Amino acid sequence: MKMKKFAFLLASFFAILIAFKPQDKPTIYLIGDSTVRNNDKAQWGWGSLLPTFFDSTKVTIKNHAMAGRSTRTFVKEQRWEKVVNSLQPGDYVLMQFGHNDGSKPDTSKAGYRGVLRGTGEETVNLTWKDGTVETVYTHGYYLRKFIKESKAKGAIPIVLSMIPRNQWANGKVKRVDKDFGLWAKTVAQEEDVTFIDLNAITADKYDALGPDKVKDFFAGDHTHTNKEGARINAQSIVEGIKASSEKRLKKFLIKS
Repeated sequence: MKMKKFAFLLASFFAILIAFKPQDKPTIYLIGDSTVRNNDKAQWGWGSLLPTFFDSTKVTIKNHAMAGRSTRTFVKEQRWEKVVNSLQPGDYVLMQFGHNDGSKPDTSKAGYRGVLRGTGEETVNLTWKDGTVETVYTHGYYLRKFIKESKAKGAIPIVLSMIPRNQWANGKVKRVDKDFGLWAKTVAQEEDVTFIDLNAITADKYDALGPDKVKDFFAGDHTHTNKEGARINAQSIVEGIKASSEKRLKKFLIKS
């Protein structure tokens, strides 16, 4: 009986190892808002350009970002559920949110996608017209959810700060290092995952180029870039990957 029990435990152990064995060709899942994925011909999300930097024979990129979504509505609309149910061991999840998270959460149209500020455990309960009660959490809470549930599937989450807007003060691009960028960095550090400060990497480039040149990257507003701007942001992500400890992900990049 002892031998049978030992054999069963050994078989179970190897089954777990096999289940979490990285795939030969993993998938990089992208989640976020319109700055990651945009179907407008004049406005491009960086997720549409990111595949041009990767070897498609070694890795697949699937862009699940959706315009107008915040961390909260990405969960609420079950978009995250679709992604997490697809994850396999060795996959990657690149997350970039913040552009749509800033409104005060309430039952108005504007408040539908807002979250609580910060990374704490605070919550607020909203009662909708149909009597449904929704619990809204902090920006950091939703990022942690993405991170923890990715890890549970054997996937590797990477947190990105949001791309900078075409907004300037005293000759410098406005950054998000006091709010959404700081919160993304804090959560990534607390959860021991890679953080790519996309906001800072691209903002440094914008500062060097100056406002007259940078305005050419934005198609109609101060948030959404054209194809050239999206390429700059995709390149910034590649630079962040190269500077990180993600050795396996670096191997999937096209050498230049």
